[in-house]
Amino acid sequence: MEKAPYKIDSAGTENELKRTLGATNLTLLGIGAIIGTGIFVLTGTAAANFAGPALVISFIISGIGCAFAGLCYAEFASMIPTAGSAYAYAYATMGRFIAWIIGWDLILEYLFGASTVAVGWSGYAVSLLRDMGINIPAQLTASPGTLVTLPGGTEQVTALFNLPAFLVIMAVTTLLVIGIQESARFNNVVVFVKVAVVLAFIAFGAAYVNMDNWDPFIPENTGEFGSYGWSGIMRASGVIFFAYIGFDAVSTVAQEARNPQRDMPVGILASLFICTVLYILVTLVLTGIVPFKELNVAEPIALGVDRAGSGLLWLRPLIKIGAIAGLSSVMLVMLMGQPRIFYAMAKDQLLPIGFAKVHPRFKTPYVTTIITGVVSGVVAGFVPINILGELVSIGTLLAFVIVCIGIIILRHKRPDLPRPFRTPLVPLVPILGALICFAQMASLPGDTWLRLIIWMGIGLLIYYFYGRHRTRGKDREAFE
Repeated sequence: MEKAPYKIDSAGTENELKRTLGATNLTLLGIGAIIGTGIFVLTGTAAANFAGPALVISFIISGIGCAFAGLCYAEFASMIPTAGSAYAYAYATMGRFIAWIIGWDLILEYLFGASTVAVGWSGYAVSLLRDMGINIPAQLTASPGTLVTLPGGTEQVTALFNLPAFLVIMAVTTLLVIGIQESARFNNVVVFVKVAVVLAFIAFGAAYVNMDNWDPFIPENTGEFGSYGWSGIMRASGVIFFAYIGFDAVSTVAQEARNPQRDMPVGILASLFICTVLYILVTLVLTGIVPFKELNVAEPIALGVDRAGSGLLWLRPLIKIGAIAGLSSVMLVMLMGQPRIFYAMAKDQLLPIGFAKVHPRFKTPYVTTIITGVVSGVVAGFVPINILGELVSIGTLLAFVIVCIGIIILRHKRPDLPRPFRTPLVPLVPILGALICFAQMASLPGDTWLRLIIWMGIGLLIYYFYGRHRTRGKDREAFE
């Protein structure tokens, strides 16, 4: 009997998962994981600042890059039956140093990603409460320095702190510490609500589109790279890449797919295609209702419904409730994922062993969950959503580049390993995936690159002074 390629622990225990998922299950999983902050929040800021109505082209570029990277994820996930983390893939193929780099980088995706979602959640929650006659002080609804319009639209004040974003992070963190998890039924309901809200906005909002708002479809460049024109389209593709974060959830269940060779590419590509079509239609309707320069808000779809007037008045609370529900589930997944990456890194001695502590009663990684929640909440309260979105996107794109390169390296190093799913057309697919993802990284602002460099520099210092010495001579063999 052929031995599984991945050693789960030092005793050689192997993980056998029941293969029950078909292509439809995987596609729905992908759709549920993808639809969230990108479509409910970042569409507005990306259209207003970078691409205008041509944001639809940006979504296509990002979708293609994700498709190539997703096929690489699928091969790794079929070989390494863990949580599907790119950290584990990097450790298996390129050793602990690159694993540290990608693990530190993934903090940008999960921890700061949760902060970005929380800011979007805050925008929709404040808007819904205002509809109900409950007004939170405007100074406490956005990051410091942001100009917030008071109810009535006549005055603006300068915000001090985004209190709703901070509080929702604290609430979700508390739930995760005590071990409350979403049931499959609740997840299915949330997915249904999210998709129903998006389809309702497309179907009913289309009647209020003013096609003059699409002229010009690709606004002229303002003289600055990344502000409209084709450079703006590329920059927007990097910024709204956040909209596709979550598709790799499909790759993490490869060991539970009935026929991974057939169903994995179907699940990944079908979910990406469906979500890309939904994103394009939402962008067209949104920029058709609201002039794109006015969309630089935290709740663009809610703004679109408001601008449509009394005809869509009935849809306004449903849109906002659907967005709040959808963003809540995405936030929970991100705040659940980051502590487990810390946990894995601590088990590998790349972080202090205290990061791997499990609560004696709740059986959750409570130390890292609390740390993640507090840091994420503070970031959500103080940092604007455009900076957060760009930082999360560049961190995730870097992780995807490493995963794509890892496929080529492993095919060369260990061509004999069993691969339940094989990435097609290697090395072409991983090369294209890495190039497209890197091109989107290159189009992001210099300030975003500077923040990434500073962040990675801090990570390298921690590795050099702590992780390198703790793990010397202790590299684990991922494959046999």
